[in-house]
Amino acid sequence: MSVRSMLRSAALAGGALAVLAAPALSARERLTPDQELAKIVKDRVAGKPVNCINMTQIRSTTIIDKTAIVYDMGGTIYVNRPAYPQSLDDDDILVTKTWGSQLCNVDIVQLASRTGGMWWRGFVGLGDFVPYTKPKPVPVAAPAPPPAG
Repeated sequence: MSVRSMLRSAALAGGALAVLAAPALSARERLTPDQELAKIVKDRVAGKPVNCINMTQIRSTTIIDKTAIVYDMGGTIYVNRPAYPQSLDDDDILVTKTWGSQLCNVDIVQLASRTGGMWWRGFVGLGDFVPYTKPKPVPVAAPAPPPAG
């Protein structure tokens, strides 16, 4: 067997191992929807739910499979848990039609498949928006001066 044949065989074997190992690695790293949501709101405190959010302040949107839609507005993250979230898929595209500048808990969001030519997959009716903010740092009290003496 020539050196060239041995190198080719080694390269093929290495490639096959990489292909076989890839699904195992991605399966191990995949978080449950609740874990994914917990990771997003980590170190934040939930506030009082609101009916609407201002659409112009939304920086990004994340779909959590069959769980929630997360709206990132910079310092505040709003989590919307629709009443029937079963059709939420993190690979879908959200199509939102509103009648003003706000997205509200009475609005309906359509879901379009990212693959296969933008097929409509369904819709969800939004619920209340729960704000999550980072807690304000607690001021540290200055030590008391030593007694005069």
